[in-house]
Amino acid sequence: MDYLKSALPSQIMSERGSNLVVINPGSANVRIGLASQDTPFNIPHCIARHTEQIPNFTVIDKMLNSTVTTQQHIDREKAYDVIAPLLKIPFLDEEGPSNSFPRKMGRVDGHNPHIIRKDLPFTWTNVYEEATNSSVSLETSSKDETDEFLDPKEGTDSKEPNASERKFKEFICGEEALRISPTEPYCFCRPIRRGHLNISQHYSMQQVLDDLHTIWDWILIEKLHIPRNERNMYSAVLVMPETFDNREIKEILSLVLRELCFGSAVVHQEGLAAVFGNGLSTACVVNIGAQVTSLICIEDGGALPSTGKTLPFGGEDISRAFLWTQRQRQTWPPIHSDVFGKPIDLLVLNQLKETYCEVKEGEFDAVAVVHSYENKVPAGPHKTRLSALNVPPMGLFCPMLLTPDAYPPPPRTWFHDYEDMLEDTWHIDFSRRADMSDTFYPNVNGGLPMWESYPVFSTKPKKEEKVGLAEAITNCILSTGRIDIQRKLFCSIQLTGGVALTSGLIAAVEERVLHAIPPNEAIDTVEVLQSRANPTFVSWKGGAILGVLDLGRDAWISREDWIHNGVHVGSNRKYKDSYYLQAQAMCYMNS
Repeated sequence: MDYLKSALPSQIMSERGSNLVVINPGSANVRIGLASQDTPFNIPHCIARHTEQIPNFTVIDKMLNSTVTTQQHIDREKAYDVIAPLLKIPFLDEEGPSNSFPRKMGRVDGHNPHIIRKDLPFTWTNVYEEATNSSVSLETSSKDETDEFLDPKEGTDSKEPNASERKFKEFICGEEALRISPTEPYCFCRPIRRGHLNISQHYSMQQVLDDLHTIWDWILIEKLHIPRNERNMYSAVLVMPETFDNREIKEILSLVLRELCFGSAVVHQEGLAAVFGNGLSTACVVNIGAQVTSLICIEDGGALPSTGKTLPFGGEDISRAFLWTQRQRQTWPPIHSDVFGKPIDLLVLNQLKETYCEVKEGEFDAVAVVHSYENKVPAGPHKTRLSALNVPPMGLFCPMLLTPDAYPPPPRTWFHDYEDMLEDTWHIDFSRRADMSDTFYPNVNGGLPMWESYPVFSTKPKKEEKVGLAEAITNCILSTGRIDIQRKLFCSIQLTGGVALTSGLIAAVEERVLHAIPPNEAIDTVEVLQSRANPTFVSWKGGAILGVLDLGRDAWISREDWIHNGVHVGSNRKYKDSYYLQAQAMCYMNS
């Protein structure tokens, strides 16, 4: 403890974080790196495996997607017309140039200072092994993908091997998987979809876990340079999204400890980690991810489980709304963009959205170059004037614009034959360990003092709501039930995730939340806190901090203990360390 008080934070992170691997998995990306690093690698969470059963590129997810119905088209147009007066722009069926609203033009090179890539074209991935190397693809795949700040073209080997020497890579991970030509015989998979393991009749649990293992193992070897035979000297900090259920957490723990061979692991809640990453103790954390948005309130370093909410939309839905808006305004080039069937098209849309979209009043246009990608042909540039660039982000407040139902979550029936791991164990009388204090056992002999006035998982939190972001934030905070904490939380809203970088979003959230508060509530101030760290990585950073400060805790699960004693068949306790997983996210500030 004296060391922690005297040493510099950077010194502590460097010395105690060099053997801690922090993993923050998401639906579209996984953030992974050593706790001693300033920022993690941000790798697209996907894999493409070579197959001889199909001649062309196939996306497994496409079989779950649904086409947009006529009613959804109508609802989308209505949502646009709801947003239009808020932004002081013409309605969808009005002619833009004839109206009296001011028109603004964005710079041709974009205007978001956080985005490095702009109109640079992507290149098709070389799917063949090097001619001089006969090793498996684990040693040769993706030499050009580092982290999100590097140009995807850098390092691509343009040399074509002779036809007689060609050998397909067994698998390709990350952004290179997104850039595979539609003519190549690969099967593309995302192991996590809408905040859950992507298990369906088309994608078994074993395949999902095998793909997760392959992606993470590839990152550990290729990016972090940690070979399998040295992993027992490393510990893993899992920063898990609130959307994951208990069975999924257990499977991920088994993957990390058993298959990836880490010496020990600990699980932290993503919302709690975000608060620590920003140096806060109390906040309403709003994590706008690529496919889901999750909310939870944190008070004095402890999560309030009953406030947890999940919204079934995120940044990728904004990208789809961006494409729809351009088509409705007839500003999209005459190219075929298939967001669900051709991952490189979604990559293009995400790039354009991140570069040009922002929330501001008045008509907002920008001249940009849109690239088309057909088969193995090099990218074709199309210079166009994009319009209504402030409309897509407003879909967060009017979700009908986003039509998230076109990309539904995986069916949850695949988990119904398994018992919950954590929620239904709150009322079990666990045997006590003599070396653990009372603060590790909530709801038993007093539990945590901060929870005396709160029901601890007395009812299972509502998992998903079909409301806009402003209403969700308001409901989340008001559900705490105390005016003092409500006022504090309304002035301590924290936006995380890549969408939080959208210019003008903070002011829009403050305005819309203030309007969403019922008039009978004594709340007159709403404030979104400026993030001290990059919102994309703040939860990962918080996990690194928690991992470094918590090295001596008994909440860590060793590999041997998990393998030999992890699951207790036929007993009330789902697995040996379940009560640590329940308690640890709430006890750090208290013990």
